[in-house]
Amino acid sequence: MDLGDRFFFANSQLSLLGNGAEPDMRIAIAGAALLAATTLTTLASAQTPPNGPPPAPKGCTDPEARQFDFWVGYWDVYPSGKDTKVAHSLIERLYMGCGIRENWMPLRAGGGGSLNSYVPKEKAWRQTWIDSSGAHVEFKGGLHDRSMVLEGFWAGSAPGGKDGITRMTYTPNPDGSVRQHGQVSIDKGKTWVESFDFIYKPSKDAPAKPN
Repeated sequence: MDLGDRFFFANSQLSLLGNGAEPDMRIAIAGAALLAATTLTTLASAQTPPNGPPPAPKGCTDPEARQFDFWVGYWDVYPSGKDTKVAHSLIERLYMGCGIRENWMPLRAGGGGSLNSYVPKEKAWRQTWIDSSGAHVEFKGGLHDRSMVLEGFWAGSAPGGKDGITRMTYTPNPDGSVRQHGQVSIDKGKTWVESFDFIYKPSKDAPAKPN
């Protein structure tokens, strides 16, 4: 009911009284009629169903957002070239394909994890790493050939506890494993020394997926 309809409703109530009604009475009744019409309009609007549910988010469907999918899985982690398992690692694709979450679970030390995502405006991948030592490191990079390469400043990561830039290179292997090769530089990337070298192998103890 728009404003014109409300006045029409009020006038119709006045016409029922006739011209003999007292002016004050006519004004009071007109006001009451307008108030009633406004109330009915408000109630009708509140009860009107919306045009439909809002559109569901589409998620991240760009090919770039799937570049790191080779790391997704439940893994047993070994130092490269050795048979001694040092950690489990659960890598999950979440949020409708918009994020990859790492759960690093070493067998003899505190754990950590990261959240990874492709940022279209930057045309780059970003990783935020935190762990039980209190470290908080921001990495940035992207896909180079078949490898994901991420770099970030990590305080105390260099030999002797010096600050440095850490570079991590993730490469899928033909046998289904993934290599994570870490290097560190204390001269702003001019030279690099090896920091760690891990092989992620699909775990036989992978937790069952819920039905």
